[in-house]
Amino acid sequence: VQLQASGGGLVQAGGSLRLSCAVSGRTFSSSAMGWFRQAPGKERDFVAVVSWSDGITYYADSAKGRFTISRDKAKNTVYLQMNSLKPEDTSVYYCALRTRGGSAYTKAQSYDDWGQGTQVTVSS
Repeated sequence: VQLQASGGGLVQAGGSLRLSCAVSGRTFSSSAMGWFRQAPGKERDFVAVVSWSDGITYYADSAKGRFTISRDKAKNTVYLQMNSLKPEDTSVYYCALRTRGGSAYTKAQSYDDWGQGTQVTVSS
């Protein structure tokens, strides 16, 4: 399976970006798709997750009310719409695929495949 993330860039505080993650391969076995982010010198943090089958979503507190995760099953693509961006949102954003069920969907180690990351930089 391959995950190709795109859509990052440089934006001013208060602006918006939409990240995309195109998935090829064994999408039929996907349980959920998540977005994580990692700033230099920090751990990879959970941002949002969407259930592949029914579209149920869950967000980190930092993302609630500003970010929206969605999936297009026909296109095998997951999106992360990010609004009201803040300088502290600056990170490399990664999409990830999870095949197992259960409740550990905020844990990076519970995901099986990862995209290459896309840089998001928010200037003040």
